[in-house]
Amino acid sequence: MKTKQIIYQVDAFTTEPFKGNPAGVCILDHEPDSLWMQNIAMEINASETAFVFPGKDCQRIRYFTPEVEVPLCGHATLSASHILYETNLVNEGKELQLSAKAGFLKIRKAGSWITMNFPSYRINKCAIPAEFEKVIGVKPLEFYKCDKGLTLALISEEKIIRQLKPDFSAMKKSEFGDLMVTALSSDNRYDFCLRFFAPALGIDEDPVTGSAHCALVPFWNMKTGKTDFNSHQVSKREGILKVSLKGDRVEISGQAKTIFRAELFV
Repeated sequence: MKTKQIIYQVDAFTTEPFKGNPAGVCILDHEPDSLWMQNIAMEINASETAFVFPGKDCQRIRYFTPEVEVPLCGHATLSASHILYETNLVNEGKELQLSAKAGFLKIRKAGSWITMNFPSYRINKCAIPAEFEKVIGVKPLEFYKCDKGLTLALISEEKIIRQLKPDFSAMKKSEFGDLMVTALSSDNRYDFCLRFFAPALGIDEDPVTGSAHCALVPFWNMKTGKTDFNSHQVSKREGILKVSLKGDRVEISGQAKTIFRAELFV
C-alpha cells in the first residue's frame, strides 16, 4: 500500500499566522524525481517548498521556488525542522542534521526557538552599478557582491528601505537580481533591518530570508564589531530573527507556526 504523502504549509520567523514567510514542507520516504518536486513547488506557489527524505548518513533536504531549485533556503529549513520536531519525527532535545546542496546543516530546538547553523558568506565591496539608482529607486552608500550570487546594498536609513519600489523586470536583467538592502534599525529592539528582492528566482520580494543572513551577519560584524544581532525584515509580512557569527558559520534562530496539512494525490 502506498504511503500517504503529506504536505504542510508553515509560516516561518513568526509566531503569528499570516506573518513571516510561508513555506511548503513535504516529508517523504524516498527522493522523488526533480520535475515532480518542481511541479509541487509551482502548485504550492510559496516562495520556497522544502522536500525532506532519507539520505546515506542523515536526512537530505532540497528546496524549490515556483520556478527553480536553489541550494539553500533559511525559512524553508526552519519550516521543515519545525514540522520534524512538531510531529515527533525528531525528538526536541536531539540535534537535527540535514544535508543540503549548499552543505551540511545542524539544527537544534530550545523552547519555541529553532537554531540553524549555516555557512558564512564572503562579501566583497564593489563599485556601485551605474543603473542601481534607476532600477532600485535609491543610491546606496555601499554595494557588495557576496557568495551564491547575492548582492548587498547599504542604505542610509530604514524609512527609505520601507518605501522602495524596485523595477523588478529591470532587476532580472541586471547584475543585482538577488539583492539585500539593509540599514541600521530605527527600532531599538533590533540591530539592523532588511528587505530582500530576488526576481531572477521568480520571487519579486521574499518576505523573510534566513539565508540572506549568511552575508548580512559578517557584514554587520565588520561594521560594528558585534557578533550577536536581532534582525528585522521589514517586508509587508515582516519577520524577526536572532542571528550570531560563530567563526566561519552563522547561527540563525527563529520561530514558526503551522498553518495547514494536506494529503497529496499525485
